[in-house]
Amino acid sequence: MKRLLETGNGAITEGAIIAGCRVFAGYPITPATEIAENMARRLPRAGGFYLQAEDELAALYICIGASAGGMKAMTATSGPGYILYADPFGWAISSEIPLVIVNSQRVGPVSGITGAPGQGEFYLSRYLTHGGNFENIVLAPAGVQEAFAITVQAFYLAERFRMPVTILADQLVTDGWETLLIPETGAELEAMGLKVIERRVNRGPEFYPATDAIDVPPVVLGHNTGAACSDWTPTAEGYDTEEVEWQHKHAYRLIYKVRNHKDLLTRYEAYFVDDEPEVILVAYGSPSRVVKSAVKVAREQGLKVGGLRLVTLWPFPEEIFSQQAKYLVVEMNYDGQLVREVQRATPKGSAIHFLGKCGELPRVAELVELIRALVNDRPLPCNPWEREVW
Repeated sequence: MKRLLETGNGAITEGAIIAGCRVFAGYPITPATEIAENMARRLPRAGGFYLQAEDELAALYICIGASAGGMKAMTATSGPGYILYADPFGWAISSEIPLVIVNSQRVGPVSGITGAPGQGEFYLSRYLTHGGNFENIVLAPAGVQEAFAITVQAFYLAERFRMPVTILADQLVTDGWETLLIPETGAELEAMGLKVIERRVNRGPEFYPATDAIDVPPVVLGHNTGAACSDWTPTAEGYDTEEVEWQHKHAYRLIYKVRNHKDLLTRYEAYFVDDEPEVILVAYGSPSRVVKSAVKVAREQGLKVGGLRLVTLWPFPEEIFSQQAKYLVVEMNYDGQLVREVQRATPKGSAIHFLGKCGELPRVAELVELIRALVNDRPLPCNPWEREVW
């Protein structure tokens, strides 16, 4: 096992290479630029290819072409580039092309502050392209080691579900320095609970089966497969069609291959929730680390509080919100996005509250005071220009 002091960007790079990624295309953007720099250095040594595209749109199309040609591919960006993925992402979703997309979120809207963390693409990561009729897989790491593991897992899921998988990180994860353990053998990789699937080739004749099955080999062009690939609704053989019946079958597959295998996707961390706490804090990414510390401190002070950290963001794990309680959702945005899904998922009678931070993490002491206020049925304190609307 190799032990390094590394950033999240470095961890994502190493995870991708171990998972078999051999093509990276991207465009420099803070705070994800170091992924491109690392890939430019590491991929040629691993027998792969690095390409700097003219923009993010072209970068994702290059990755789609590489994956359709039989190679594992990845791209990385931040919010201003992520929104440009909308059209090629639709191609990848509809044509069921496996690849991995990294989005290191920074504060917004638009360009915001390049060096400040944010969590403004929670809903965008679910609906990155137009037209609906699809489900999406989005995973959120909270640290350097987890960024490595989730990258390996993202490639594994992309192959099994035959679709793009998004890693929704944030600037504190990708720029932060922590210890990173990198497996050097297959046994060490397995000991970490990680798996790698080699790229297979679909030989047809049904390239787009109207089924919710996973582990269907992806469509690869060339290699004497006779396969077809288009952004139009396909028949089972991959030919364009205007028949609504095939649209029904195609939409069914894009939705239910994910929904009907949700048990393979849902990952979360729960702490102090077994004794029916009065207050449950919810977060993902970097804020979840502060939340976990605050819950431990509050418990030491006799406050009955628990916590939920989401690793899988989409498909949303509504089944884990089964307890009636007072929920406090902590996010690095002011508009509140994750909190809306918590509102939808929690049992009737639950009270949902929101703490938004813009470009910075909350403090442990701040969260403990909010927990104390909720336990004692006091209104949450706000600055004059804020209001607690939940």
